[in-house]
Parts: sequence; structure tokens; C-alpha cells
Amino acid sequence: MGNALLQSIHVHPVKAFRGLAPREAVVEPWGLAGDRRWALIDARGKVVTQRQQPRLAQAAAELVAGGGVRLSAPGKSPLTVRVPPPVGTVPLEIFGDKVEGVPAEDAAVHAWCSDYLGVDVRLVHMDDPATRRPVDPEYARPGETVGFADGFPLLLTTSASLDALNSLIAQGSQPADGPLPMNRFRPNVVVAGTDAWAEDDWSRIAVGEVTFRVAKMCGRCVVTTTDQDTGERGKEPLATLGRHRRIASSLVFGQNLVPLSPGTIRVGDPVTVLA
Repeated sequence: MGNALLQSIHVHPVKAFRGLAPREAVVEPWGLAGDRRWALIDARGKVVTQRQQPRLAQAAAELVAGGGVRLSAPGKSPLTVRVPPPVGTVPLEIFGDKVEGVPAEDAAVHAWCSDYLGVDVRLVHMDDPATRRPVDPEYARPGETVGFADGFPLLLTTSASLDALNSLIAQGSQPADGPLPMNRFRPNVVVAGTDAWAEDDWSRIAVGEVTFRVAKMCGRCVVTTTDQDTGERGKEPLATLGRHRRIASSLVFGQNLVPLSPGTIRVGDPVTVLA
């Protein structure tokens, strides 16, 4: 695997919104700088994702100075949101984790998001990712934390495994449902130059100057069946993953990473398997 390299980087400032593809990103202990520090919550305090609201695929968020975001969506005028002062937190729930978040200050922000989705939601910010939410203790080391990502600081996928999956989809009962683009899987880092499924066997890697441990395979959900341009849903890739990539009770694609060192990663960085 001597020629593996970092093909692309993806940052999602608001969970479930469309991501950005910067050429470089700072790696913080809880994930890429600016990634999933914001999320929507419903009236019960539960985090809202594309699982419930596939229309979020068409909403976009760009990072602005100071950690704020500029929101845009079909039929809506863009809106810039500042980071709120870290006071007045509200309880919320994300995949069973009880967490605190800080609502955006301006009521117009919540109205903008609620109007787009047609349900009552609020936009919240994770003010202190170093303390707010531990990584799943079954897979974590002491002190590891995560923002509003599903469960781990980063998600890695490989282009070779996507090619292999698309070949399997093409051989299946509904080949017209493929090929799928990588954005269906909403990764943070995409690696090129590996064999298909090579990442299954990694336990520690380096991307440029930054080292990561591979915490666990990523179990996939209905979001992967959501067209990230239209919000429409199909059957793939879950149908094919169910036939070919079922491990224990999960349909797996990609690997969850936890940073072991700080630094900056850049597109084109070499990727080295350390263990």
C-alpha cells in the first residue's frame, strides 16, 4: 500500500447538512476543526438528522470566521449565524447520549430552520467538545470525546471499496440504482490507492503528520440511501451491503477514527498503515 494518499477531506459544519471539501483541515482531538459542532434538535431535544428529514441533504452550511456558519437551502435566503456565548445550555439527546448544547441567540435562526423543514427545530452549538460528549465507552480510551458526529471523531472511507461496492450493486437485482457517489457515506477523509476493503484490517494509520487509531467499522443506516443532491431515497447501498458486508448485526462501510496526535491534514498526504 505504498501509494495510498488522502484523496479528499470533508467537513460538515452542521450535522446532516451538506459538507465542504477543503484542501486541508486541522485535526482536533474530537474531529476536524469545524466539523459537526452545530446540530438541529426537535421539540423533545432529540438531534434531527437525514434519517428523519432527508431534505437536510439540500441544506448547506459554510464556516465563517469565529466558528459561525452561513446557512442556505432551496427557497430560503442565506442566513449567517454567530457562535452563541457559552451560557444557557439546553439538554439534548444524540443516539442515546445525553449532552448539553447552546442554542443560537437569534430566534430568526430557529425560525429559518423550522420553516425549511416544516417542523419545530432549534439550532444548537457544542461549546466545549473537550468535555461535553465522551466517545462510546465500549470503543473509547479515557478522555476521548466527540462533537455531534454519529459516534466517533472522524469517518474514513476508501475509493477502492466504493468501486468494489458499486461493482456489486451493478451485479445485483437493481443495477440501475448505482453507481453511487461517495457523498452517500458522508466521510471526513477519503483514501485512494488501496485495495478494496483493505481498511477492514487497519488498527493504526498516519495521514501525513497525524496519527489515528481505527476504533471500529462503521455500521450504515438509511442516510446512505438518500440522494445527497435531491433528498430522494432508494434501496442502495443497504440492499447490497446486506448481502455482502453484514458483520455481526451491522451493514458496514468505512472505519471510525480517533486522532492520536494533533496536526493538519492535506489533500495528497501519504497514508501509511502503522498497525
